[in-house]
Order: sequence, then C-alpha cells, then structure tokens
Amino acid sequence: MPKAKQGARDGRGGPPMILGWREWVALPDLGIHAIRAKLDTGARSSALHVADIEPFRRSGAEWVRFTIVQDTRVRRPPIVARARVEDERVVRDSGGHEHLRIVIRTTLDVAGWRWPIDLTLASRGPMSFRMLLGRQGLSGRAVLDPAHSYLAGRPATLRRK
Repeated sequence: MPKAKQGARDGRGGPPMILGWREWVALPDLGIHAIRAKLDTGARSSALHVADIEPFRRSGAEWVRFTIVQDTRVRRPPIVARARVEDERVVRDSGGHEHLRIVIRTTLDVAGWRWPIDLTLASRGPMSFRMLLGRQGLSGRAVLDPAHSYLAGRPATLRRK
C-alpha cells in the first residue's frame, strides 16, 4: 500500500506525497487540529464548512469572523475563528449553481507537512465532509490514489492512549 510520507516536509523538493481520497488534515491557524477532508481533483478550489460569517475591518483590511462546524463523528465543539479576507470568488458547486464565496489563506497540515492554501468559506451542511481539498491545494504537493483512504494516518490528537 502507498505511503503518504514522501518528499520534503514542506511538500517541495522531492516527489509529491501520495494521499487517499479522504484524509485527516489540520488547519492550525484556525485552531483545527484534526478534520476529515475529502480530496477532490474535480474541484478547483478548497472549501470549509462554516456558519455565522461576519465581515469586519481591522487596520483598514477586510477580515471575517466565522464559526467552524467540526466533524460530528469526532464530537468537538464549534470553533470561532478570524481570518483576513484574501478575495471573493464565484464558485460553482457540484450541482452547477454559482455562489460568491469569501476566500481566506491559511496553513494546511497533512501528517506534519505544511503549506499555504486558499480556502473558500461555504455552507457544506448536507455534505459528509466538512472540508473539501481541491486540486489547487494539492497541486505540486500531493497526488491522489482514489483506491485508498487515510494514507497520512490518524492525527496524534485523535489517537487513543
């Protein structure tokens, strides 16, 4: 079975890591130590399920406050986070509907490998995965093996003692 641990720790300078179609990831800048993500090369952008989006200004820059609704299987409380707004983009969902979404830049951590990604804030309520990692977030860093899941392993924060 392929292993996720290949290439350099920052995802550069070596062969790309091999990941399954779903993985545990972290978003440390947002206070998320573990969240299940669906890796989807058919999706251009990455998305995070959030609620209560509140734009505000700080030092002349646009920021956003939002509530991260974590994976219900893990039973973790919602997280209130803040991030600088990088952009607003029209994104087409899997049903072909277009939505204007706020885009933030944050750090993605997969098995200790970290790199910056753009992340759209969306309502993914009916979806099984609270996060979708699209091809822009994977490009040049990882390749997907759709026959496998969780090649990067279980995060230390979720391991039973």
